[in-house]
Amino acid sequence: MATRLFETIGKLGLGLAVTAGVVNSALYNVDAGHRAVIFDRFQGVQDTVIGEGTHFLIPWVQKPIIFDCRSRPRNLPVITGSKDLQNVNITLRILFRPVTNQLPRIFMTIGEDYDERVLPSITTEILKSVVARFDAGDLITQRELVSRQVSEDLMERAATFGLILDDVSLTHLTFGKEFTEAVEMKQVAQQEAERARFIVEKAEQQKKAAIISAEGDSKAAELIAESLTTAGDGLIELRKLEAAEDIAYQLSRSRNITYLPSGQSMLLQLPQ
Repeated sequence: MATRLFETIGKLGLGLAVTAGVVNSALYNVDAGHRAVIFDRFQGVQDTVIGEGTHFLIPWVQKPIIFDCRSRPRNLPVITGSKDLQNVNITLRILFRPVTNQLPRIFMTIGEDYDERVLPSITTEILKSVVARFDAGDLITQRELVSRQVSEDLMERAATFGLILDDVSLTHLTFGKEFTEAVEMKQVAQQEAERARFIVEKAEQQKKAAIISAEGDSKAAELIAESLTTAGDGLIELRKLEAAEDIAYQLSRSRNITYLPSGQSMLLQLPQ
């Protein structure tokens, strides 16, 4: 009796385990921000896109392929040439996601790793096309225009593959060693030219100042000559007196100078 009971319980447990396994294999979950595409072994990829939540499928016949439909970033470095044949190193940052209703076509034509197969190729193609329209200097001064042109062309190109680009931006832009050295040499030359121009302007100002000073001295000499002709030696004597007065005033302010009257009578009056 006990043996039969245990056999019955064992059969029930085995049946429950098999049933649970079948039910579990018939369920699958689609997380938030994801979508699923069903691959049927007999019918192929179904056109229906499965949304978020828990869903049923036919075990061993159907298989869910889960796609992340949230925006994801990707940095893509590209080396290309400008219009004036300068090497340019550009890094492009892209936020991309697939078009939800085109997931079956993306899976059939490209695969689950669609970003690895599509983005590098179309990014290189668009960047080479756009950068080739600008000179190296224009890539710096018109960076916003270059970024906008790349963004518009790349979004249009990605749409043909069922991809949406939420943002496209140039995060890194450098040039080859030769061009960088040429720019530095140009800046040094411009600084030297500015310095030379300043020196020339300074010399011109000094020349003008010397001319004005010489003209002033000449005019002063003419006035002195006219005064001497008019007043004779009186002007010279007046200048001597003014100079002597100024010298006496300056000497009187010095503590290290003692004045003695002229003549020898002063010495005779000193105490014995």
